[in-house]
Amino acid sequence: MAPHFPLGGDGYSNDKEATATCYCGTVQIAFVHCRKITASMFASNFIVNDSALKHNRGQDKLTEFSQSKTIDTGNTMTNFFCSMCGTLMYRRSTGFPGKSIPRIGTIDDFNLQETKFKPRVEQFTKDRVSWLKGGEGVEQAKGNFYDSRK
Repeated sequence: MAPHFPLGGDGYSNDKEATATCYCGTVQIAFVHCRKITASMFASNFIVNDSALKHNRGQDKLTEFSQSKTIDTGNTMTNFFCSMCGTLMYRRSTGFPGKSIPRIGTIDDFNLQETKFKPRVEQFTKDRVSWLKGGEGVEQAKGNFYDSRK
């Protein structure tokens, strides 16, 4: 399937890496192909090793916000968002040292969102609203999927 970039820009994907860009284009990160605070009831994320995440541009335009009050585990979650447009690019948790958690929706190649980055796990299903059904073929976890595997 050929890459599909619905917005103009310089995002890319190839056999080695792909990019994720904020809404205004100020911040762009790249990550190697691997297993990658919305105003929404859920978010689609992926996990990447920090060593496999690079900032193509705009790292100096990222603003950080950290807190632990609303995180069930008590871990501190730090959000990294574009200071120009507010797009949340990724998060880091003290519960996952050495890992970043970017948003699938920021990936520039929409075909990757539909294929390689299709969700495989849904967490916190105990909190899902009744009118929203789980993803077909997606593993379900009532709480934190990754804590339950330790």
